[in-house]
Amino acid sequence: MPKFFLPPEEMQDNFMVLTGEQYQHAKVLRLKNGDAVTVCDGRGTDCRCIVSDVSEGRISLVVQSRDASLAEPAVEVTVYMAFPKSDKLEHVIQKATELGVYAVVAFPSARCVSRPDEKSLRKKLERWQKIAASAAEQSGRGRIPEVRMLPSYAAALAEAANADLPVLFYENERSRTFRAAIEAAPGFRTAALLTGPEGGLEESEVEAAGKAGLNICTLGSRILRCETAPLCALSALMYAAGEF
Repeated sequence: MPKFFLPPEEMQDNFMVLTGEQYQHAKVLRLKNGDAVTVCDGRGTDCRCIVSDVSEGRISLVVQSRDASLAEPAVEVTVYMAFPKSDKLEHVIQKATELGVYAVVAFPSARCVSRPDEKSLRKKLERWQKIAASAAEQSGRGRIPEVRMLPSYAAALAEAANADLPVLFYENERSRTFRAAIEAAPGFRTAALLTGPEGGLEESEVEAAGKAGLNICTLGSRILRCETAPLCALSALMYAAGEF
């Protein structure tokens, strides 16, 4: 069944209207009167609707039912990723959304090569949020993950430390496994997964993470690319949480 996202303020009790980009999407799908669609508020509520009228520039819907989305994981996982080069973050946002991420947060670290200025960051943030929305729609999510930026590595640590299961992945860690960290936090409901840029994190940054309360973990004996590590960790966590 086709799925569309509307802002919460446009979600009506009995009737809804698709316009703009949503209308264009519906037009490509060749929706007609009587077709069933799902409309979501992006915050976990799905509405089953029936197309009642198709006209130029708008498609009218009648709401049949309203329920909590069944596609959202029980655990809220936020990925914290140091700014990577090129479009690697776009790839992570798209795939992490499909895997069930709650939010994706970008931040600068000492070895980040990419350091976009404030003007370009605003444009990038808008594009990143659209990528998350498109991936959420395609994968049947009931929620659009929030994509945010933080001004510093310290801010990322302070925020990540508030999770029930806060983890930083470090390629030089040899003893503490991600599995061990998960098993040491039974019943966790929130998790923070923090990864570094292409050049990795400096030892002082790893030490700061440990002092902030994050678990310093390895993702195995192989060194993963900066765009692979967060997706690997997210997949492993979702499996451990019973989502797969």
